[in-house]
Amino acid sequence: ANGTSTDTSTDAGTDTGTGTTTTHDHNHNSVTIALAKKESEEHLHGIAELYQSLRQKPLIIEAYPLHLPSTSTSTSTSTSTSTSTSTSTSTTNSTDTDDKVKIVHFLRHGQGFHNLMADMASAQGRQWEQFVSTESNPYVMAEIVDAPLTQKGRDQARAVQPLIQCMQEDHQPELIVLSTHCRALQTGLIAFEHLLGDGNERSYTFQRDITPVPFLAHEMVREETGVHVCDKRRPKSQQVKEFPMIDFGLITSEEDLLFRTDRRESKAEIGDRIYQFMEWLSEREETCIGISSHSGWLLTAFNGVFECEDSLKAWFQTGELRSVRLVFKQNDRHH
Repeated sequence: ANGTSTDTSTDAGTDTGTGTTTTHDHNHNSVTIALAKKESEEHLHGIAELYQSLRQKPLIIEAYPLHLPSTSTSTSTSTSTSTSTSTSTSTTNSTDTDDKVKIVHFLRHGQGFHNLMADMASAQGRQWEQFVSTESNPYVMAEIVDAPLTQKGRDQARAVQPLIQCMQEDHQPELIVLSTHCRALQTGLIAFEHLLGDGNERSYTFQRDITPVPFLAHEMVREETGVHVCDKRRPKSQQVKEFPMIDFGLITSEEDLLFRTDRRESKAEIGDRIYQFMEWLSEREETCIGISSHSGWLLTAFNGVFECEDSLKAWFQTGELRSVRLVFKQNDRHH
């Protein structure tokens, strides 16, 4: 059965089943964990319906643990709720010869200023309704439009660097895809920094040359959007000037045309956006990709779009890296 799960445990150690090593950032205190649990439950609304609707699409995406030492630089959070049923989910990694297979390193951005503001408001006992523009809601503050990383967020992204660098050669990304939000752009540049170089860099772990790879901004991997101004991107020209090492060629509009002030993007809309991105990704020639994205997007992908085991459906904490093998299959039930 396909269920939804958001993991809120605080145990340290290595989960060899998911390929995720949890080296905890102990600054994720009880306030942060409680808020993550609350928000993850809110983000699951509509997941069951999305899951069922996407089973009618021509492409089925299966996700399997990679079984390598990737890690979260934070504590993980956990609640489990079964929301839908599947007859095709399998925990065995088997593929047909026609299937396309890619290794994908999914990374949630480090702590942003909007995360800090929400933690502070929650610690003060303030309560607010998610996705509603009220004075009590910290995510609608004008000061955090397209929120950047805090210093803690930069440190979380930097902690991912050695985890990527020590991976075996065929697990090194050939392409980095980044959300167009400032915090995800910053996180991807810091975490995958060794892949930005001039071609003369070497990995001293494996004594090999490191070839620079494309860093590509993509609207389809940005956060679920609407109402919360932290999820509104700045004009393209500003991002291009601030991040000249990133290719913004796929971004066709100067202003943010996805963001709406009157309502939040529906689960069906973000699910369709993720599905379209997966179609695009399946056609890329690269076989190993890094993706810098967001908690809501990642939760929707693993719970509503992918077929995968419950251990992969956990809520991503800030700065968490989760490496999987994606298998793209043609849906036999699609007409």
